Amino acid sequence: MSMPAYYTTKDKIWYYTFRVICFAIFFFLLAPILIMIPLSFNAQPFFTFTREMLTLNPEGYSLRWYRDFLESESWMRSIRNSFVIGIAATIVSTTLGTLAALGLSRSEMPAKGLIMGILISPMIVPLIISAAGMFFFFSSINIAQTYLGVVLAHAALGTPFVVITVTATLVGFDQSLTRAAANLGASPTRTFFKITMPLILPGV
Repeated sequence: MSMPAYYTTKDKIWYYTFRVICFAIFFFLLAPILIMIPLSFNAQPFFTFTREMLTLNPEGYSLRWYRDFLESESWMRSIRNSFVIGIAATIVSTTLGTLAALGLSRSEMPAKGLIMGILISPMIVPLIISAAGMFFFFSSINIAQTYLGVVLAHAALGTPFVVITVTATLVGFDQSLTRAAANLGASPTRTFFKITMPLILPGV
């Protein structure tokens, strides 16, 4: 985006200062991650930039860490668990969050503020407190060390984000469309998948 021609000197200074600040923040956040990419090709048994790496000597580079990672059963098991739990938690949180947002969007819904506060409370309560509470509760029903327990815990933390984004999308949703579909004989399920869902999909 180019700078408008009508900017004053003060506006121009802020224009460039703001971009420098944004770049510095992005660099501060991404640099520790980006620095790990070349380090992952280190041939030594420790993570550091060796003289061979700094001089671009091929002997200083190796795929040993990737080989060790792919040959490690514990790492592969962790990756599988992450995919299974992540996908399941995403499906659960997206479904529950979307349904909750649809319910809160109805004008006849009582105690909206209270319900919304409860739904987004996992975002407000410190994570360690939420984790401890869920652990003790799940332990009492014997699902603390199961896939189900971990999925439910992650879904509980992800649902508030879905509720907020879908609720924001529903602010501009025209409810007369669903009423028109009902007048034309469409069932609630058909109305949801043919009208409501396509319109709120960006928020979901």
